[in-house]
Amino acid sequence: MKAILKKLLLGNVSRITKPEYNPVQKRIQNIKAIWNNDHQDDNGIEKIVRLFLSSSQLFFPGVYIKYLATLKGYEYRDLALDFYVLLKVSFPLLILIYHWQSYPFVIWIMVYVLLETVLYIPTLIFASDLFSKPRSYKRSMLLLFLNYLEIVFAFGVLYSCDNYLNKPLENWFDAVYFSTITSSSIGYGDYYPITTIGKVLVSAQAILFLFFVILFLNFFSTRIKAKGYFDLDNNS
Repeated sequence: MKAILKKLLLGNVSRITKPEYNPVQKRIQNIKAIWNNDHQDDNGIEKIVRLFLSSSQLFFPGVYIKYLATLKGYEYRDLALDFYVLLKVSFPLLILIYHWQSYPFVIWIMVYVLLETVLYIPTLIFASDLFSKPRSYKRSMLLLFLNYLEIVFAFGVLYSCDNYLNKPLENWFDAVYFSTITSSSIGYGDYYPITTIGKVLVSAQAILFLFFVILFLNFFSTRIKAKGYFDLDNNS
């Protein structure tokens, strides 16, 4: 049974090459590469944004979870990240179902991990000079879908924190429903924001949908050979 689970969850371990550096060291090297213009001759606002994006990942748990997983074995890195992403997707749903909105620290934790997701995608696209292409494009697309669900559920929590809409959200699924139709730019009119905060949340989610989903889907579907993320053969 153990061998079956290992094959299911880890795949073909023998084909995985152990990297020279751990995920934290790799991230620090990436920041240095951007600073020294090793792979791209950028400057000004472009360089500042790329440095910010690459540095931002050091302030979130994801890179350290991958680091801790590599201590057990490099093959566990992707598996640990998968479970972390699933946890981030489940957390907003648990808040909605069990009405944890009344605990401010819970909301701040959710916003904190949500910010990691929001910054991670543009980091991969614009600021990963030393990172290799993913082991599987299909896995990357699946994780993207889970990230999208996390954003939908998290905004559902934010909408349910107060009376930002024209009528109260009667249950947890109403919050998910409104967040889903907002992210997909449908807008049936049964719910709509009436407060400034509500309008800001809806606007932010709409922008995230355009940036996070459309840009990323286009980037992966065309497999653009951009510098950094797809043109290197080394393992991150």
